[in-house]
Amino acid sequence: MRDHDGRSVGLAIFGMQSRALRERLGMTQAELAGHIGYSESLVRMVERGERKPRPDYVERVDKALRAQGVLIAATPFLRQDRYPPWFIEYVETEANAVSLYKYDTHVVPGLLQTEEYARAVFSAHCPALDDEEVESSVLARLERQVLLTRKPAPTVGFVVEEWVLRRPIGGKGVLKSQLHRLLKCMAMRNVTIQVMPMGCEAHAGFDGPMTLLETPEARRLGYVEGQGVSTFVTKETEVSVLERRYGIIRTQALTTEDSARLIECLAGEL
Repeated sequence: MRDHDGRSVGLAIFGMQSRALRERLGMTQAELAGHIGYSESLVRMVERGERKPRPDYVERVDKALRAQGVLIAATPFLRQDRYPPWFIEYVETEANAVSLYKYDTHVVPGLLQTEEYARAVFSAHCPALDDEEVESSVLARLERQVLLTRKPAPTVGFVVEEWVLRRPIGGKGVLKSQLHRLLKCMAMRNVTIQVMPMGCEAHAGFDGPMTLLETPEARRLGYVEGQGVSTFVTKETEVSVLERRYGIIRTQALTTEDSARLIECLAGEL
């Protein structure tokens, strides 16, 4: 269950309880962090219900706050959603989209990532995720990819910067497998992938990544994100600007045939 901010209710309640116990003792977050051997930033995130605490953390906090097992008893009810709160609405919209178009500039789009590539991306997250969080995030990303094979099939298009396909995230072997994955996706009737070549001196995508979606009700939406925040673009005039911009980006990118040849060439170089 989630509260209105998209947080896990179990995590939110645990955080409020631990904060109340700490404040009852007149202890600051920094002092608690010193007692339990964890960072003050982690204490802060747990108390806000934004981070699932590890069992060792719960045991140490329970002891430091003299909770007499109250916090430990709540452990089975702690659950962290696989997606950060700011991303949940997008995931739900994406899952039901009848069309989706993306322009990406940093990494291969999540809907196209291999398991190894996704793991390398999440392993580079800052602040660092623990092993359990990385694996949970990878699984959640792979589960979203059912969109590509969903019935009825949505129309899906991607434009990716060439330098993204050259960055060896996870190592050359991982990148090579990722490039082959792109070629397999390009063979799907409902999926198109285009590459924006590095030789293109200027193009319409300099404002950054974007996603365009169409809902089953024929509502057209835009979506942009960055640095842990996201924004849905719902005003028709603003969505229209993004659509026109994306249309130009597609014309400036390589054709699907030339894109496939480039990807094959890049994979062959690895």
